[in-house]
Amino acid sequence: MFATLLALVLSAPAPGLYFEQTTALVANDGAPAQGVRSRVWCAGRRMRLEAGGPAGGPALVLRLDEGRALRLDPEARLATELDAARLRARSASDAAVAAGLMGGLGEERLRTAALPRERTIAGHACQGYRISGRSFVVETWVAADVPARADVFADFLEWSGAAQALTGLVDAVRALPGFPLETRVRVSVLGEPRETVSTVTVIRAEAVPAERFEVPAGWRLVDERPEPGEVAR
Repeated sequence: MFATLLALVLSAPAPGLYFEQTTALVANDGAPAQGVRSRVWCAGRRMRLEAGGPAGGPALVLRLDEGRALRLDPEARLATELDAARLRARSASDAAVAAGLMGGLGEERLRTAALPRERTIAGHACQGYRISGRSFVVETWVAADVPARADVFADFLEWSGAAQALTGLVDAVRALPGFPLETRVRVSVLGEPRETVSTVTVIRAEAVPAERFEVPAGWRLVDERPEPGEVAR
């Protein structure tokens, strides 16, 4: 969850951004295992995430501008309006558990240092930064020429509720001077090392049609949000 948030949950200012990335666990010998591929479209405070298989598969649409979340199933022509409050509560709980397993983050003062060399990732020159805490290290390579910044990722964490347990990390990420194209997370969970790497392989600044973030015409809509006064389960 921790690395997925760092890698996936990014958004960009208008006109929009499209990128593809791979996220993988790293084996003990340092080689990444076969990763999970994904596609992301974002514009302003709207985001669409799909698996990296055949185009047109199931999608998750996040409308931070409206506080909404939708799950889209093209095969069934079904859209599900998710309970955003329940998603935020679950995200905050997961983040608190992850922070606890890593020795706690919260208000911890983290150290950020520039790495000594540049890299080219997905055709963009990137500067590396290392964010260090007591029990984790995040190495991220950011591109200054992409029309998005990592501070919008911090905005998502705040919307999701996860920022409550990750305050120090959110502040450090917000200060990064570019868009992360590769992020490597090393954590110690109950004394055991874990490492995940996420790499953007394709990225394009382009206008994203508004319909990518809407329920297509003719689809059935199921609303999982509780009725007013109903307690969410």
